Amino acid sequence: MLTGIMYATSHSAVARDLRLATTTSTDNSGLLGFLLPQFQAVTGIAVRVISVGTGKALKLGENGDVDVILVHSRPDEDRFVERGDGVNRRDVMYNDFVIVGPAADPAMLRGERDAIKAFDDIAKSKSPFVSRGDDSGTHKMEMRYWKELGISPAADPAYRAAGRGMGEVLLMASELGAYTLTDRATYIAMKSKLDLELLVEGDPRLFNPYGVIAVNPKKYPDVNFDGAMRFIEWLTSGQGQRAISEFKVAGIQLFFPNARH
Repeated sequence: MLTGIMYATSHSAVARDLRLATTTSTDNSGLLGFLLPQFQAVTGIAVRVISVGTGKALKLGENGDVDVILVHSRPDEDRFVERGDGVNRRDVMYNDFVIVGPAADPAMLRGERDAIKAFDDIAKSKSPFVSRGDDSGTHKMEMRYWKELGISPAADPAYRAAGRGMGEVLLMASELGAYTLTDRATYIAMKSKLDLELLVEGDPRLFNPYGVIAVNPKKYPDVNFDGAMRFIEWLTSGQGQRAISEFKVAGIQLFFPNARH
């Protein structure tokens, strides 16, 4: 049975609920709690959120267990559509990844802008690193960096694959005095709870775009395709894009709209 968060208001009985599979970053950062009540106020559609990694979100869509997905791994999104599992993919927004770690910074990353060099320095220094290890978009990006270096991190005893969402991984890294790759939004939203510093940022390879895709109704006729398309249209509309830009934590904008009109 799917479990998730229901962002509901008094209009919840007006229209069929929508099942949204999305990344932990959109939930942990607080973005969904800000956006979805606005969407429901306009449409009367309540959204049930299943917050998982990108890989699991796509699998839920592939199995017809959700109506729409909001994820951040473009190659996998394209394959999802090419296989006929999803339709009408749209660009929504972007933020970026950063590398965070303990203040002691044993790998001496502070001020580094080259993400690949930073990962190499972590490996060479034998510093602890906590990985999502969950086939999420963040995990997929991390593994691309290791692959570019020709490193198999799992062979290093200092490397831990958590199999957890971003918020839990940040807490683990904080407790262990370890480095990790995180989306900036979740880090900023949780910063007050963490003993971690932002050490590496600004590399174009850390760019992190998000896309929204409706599950294909030809494959699964019972999905709420009308609700999915209303969600996609709202999220990429002027109103939805403004709402994304207005979401801030401690006065800092965490996501940047980039829908094409």
